[in-house]
Amino acid sequence: MRVTAPMPDLRNLARITAAVRAYPPVPAERDEPFWEAAVALVLREREAQGGVELLFITRAIREGDPWSGQVALPGGRRDEGDVDLADTAVRETREETGLDILLHGELVGPLDDLRPRTPMLPPVIVRPYVATIVGAPPVVLSDEVAGHFWVPLDALLDPANRRRTRVRTRGAFWMWRDAIHYDGQVIWGLTEIIVRNFHEVVR
Repeated sequence: MRVTAPMPDLRNLARITAAVRAYPPVPAERDEPFWEAAVALVLREREAQGGVELLFITRAIREGDPWSGQVALPGGRRDEGDVDLADTAVRETREETGLDILLHGELVGPLDDLRPRTPMLPPVIVRPYVATIVGAPPVVLSDEVAGHFWVPLDALLDPANRRRTRVRTRGAFWMWRDAIHYDGQVIWGLTEIIVRNFHEVVR
């Protein structure tokens, strides 16, 4: 990953967004049939405690959802009506959480595309977008989402909260994976990779 952005304070939202805007995202090669998806890293300032926090959702148990039951970022597959993947990130966030990024904040910019390669997933390209929300608009979850929680970036990116963890995959296999632990939640898989890449851009 090429990091050319400034080195922001993880408690300063303005400097974080400046780093994301300055970063040149790497697109994935489109050399085979695939479907596209986008997710949003929704950031907001913590008014009382100070600092910045990131929104996560817990996906409901649903047949056909590759990330069923897992901690995830708001997002999903691109629809035919989406102008681009930025449109997908905004729409999916609104549908899943009730948060309208364009109304309550802004879409800051994309990170590197990801192409998860696993027999449990169809060929897919996932583009993460960093977004901000001002204030604390209500979160209204869709039936695709079982819950949500916010994690301070200081805790999310603290090496003390990261460790190898035995997790149960969609295929009911147990595997050891890098994971982030916070307040009883376990963030692993594609979501953990996206968070790690985000950290590389803004640290």
